[in-house]
Amino acid sequence: MKLFRSRGRNGGGPITRSFLARATGLFHAGRYAEAEAEARAVAADRSGQYNDSHGPLALTVAAAATSAQGRHAEALTEYDALLPVFGRIFGAEHWQTLKLRSDRAQTLSFLGRHTECEAECAALIRAAAHGRGSETALVDAAARNGQIYALNAQCRHPEAETLAREALAGRPVRDRMTLALRLGLARSLNGQARYEEALAEVQQIGRLRRIMPEEQRHPETGAVELAMATALLGLGRTTEARIRAVAAHKACLAAFGPGHYRTAEARSLLDRTDGA
Repeated sequence: MKLFRSRGRNGGGPITRSFLARATGLFHAGRYAEAEAEARAVAADRSGQYNDSHGPLALTVAAAATSAQGRHAEALTEYDALLPVFGRIFGAEHWQTLKLRSDRAQTLSFLGRHTECEAECAALIRAAAHGRGSETALVDAAARNGQIYALNAQCRHPEAETLAREALAGRPVRDRMTLALRLGLARSLNGQARYEEALAEVQQIGRLRRIMPEEQRHPETGAVELAMATALLGLGRTTEARIRAVAAHKACLAAFGPGHYRTAEARSLLDRTDGA
């Protein structure tokens, strides 16, 4: 289906931006397959224009939407191909290039390459320290979140807890990144078998999520239920844990599909509850 019939390349400036905004809006609405298709149509429409930024930016939306559908390896390949393009168009230290590297780093963790993710996130934090502005601050927060996830995945939970608390101390705002960082903290507490503390943290996260705009909740679909189920299982409250694990798995399956890393986490936890 051709989505861009009404314009050619020469008239693609503001119209291209509007279609790219639509692709981004679809992504934030959790409509990942549609977002991918829309973004790829923008990129195809701008192909062949050497210094054009809209096509590469559209491909980052497509890559993020691809990863959100559980096709993490495919997304990583796309990020790898975009890195030199972004370096040429924006420069190595530009926040758009740093954001691309951050998205790529977290995809590494989704594929189980946690040490690589940790190293890249540490490098991004150092790079972001030289920048200014809200965009660079978001890159820094995203890199810290990726580092915390990677540390937890390596069972280095005390380190993850320390980093999560440090990152949260500098973020008074209530936004999606705060939600992600607090989930990282809850994961670190669960990893240390501090289940009561983890449960209390998750309950607060749940209250935060309820007051957030819908578009900021989609990326963390199932994550709160997953953290709560883990804490409940650790406390021996198996029936309650299974209810939450089932909810997490169903939500992830519907939002992201069976190949997504969080769907797999929920399936694994559900199996644990059945074996408890």
